[in-house]
Amino acid sequence: MPSAVSAGSFGSDLESRMSGLESAEDFLEFFGVDFDPQVVRVNRLHILQRFHDYLQRADVTDHAALRACLARAYGDFVRSDALTERVFRVHQRAAGIATVPLTAIGRRRAP
Repeated sequence: MPSAVSAGSFGSDLESRMSGLESAEDFLEFFGVDFDPQVVRVNRLHILQRFHDYLQRADVTDHAALRACLARAYGDFVRSDALTERVFRVHQRAAGIATVPLTAIGRRRAP
């Protein structure tokens, strides 16, 4: 499983310590976030994707900020479920949420 964070985003020491993390459990243990194994077992990919989403929206540069993003991502799935949270596009489409690229919107030209 690919890492939830991109290379080059953080200090080299933190980045090197995180390089071996692969599973949701690895990340949660590394950052000291208490977790229920059953919640992680059911939602592992969703938690990591949500963590990634939070990292993309935040200016995260240190261990504490990373931990806060991961704890928030995990907490989303403690309080809710994958269908409600709609992390992945397939769940968004199933709920009737669709995106249309701007390039697909335009005036129709007369023949």
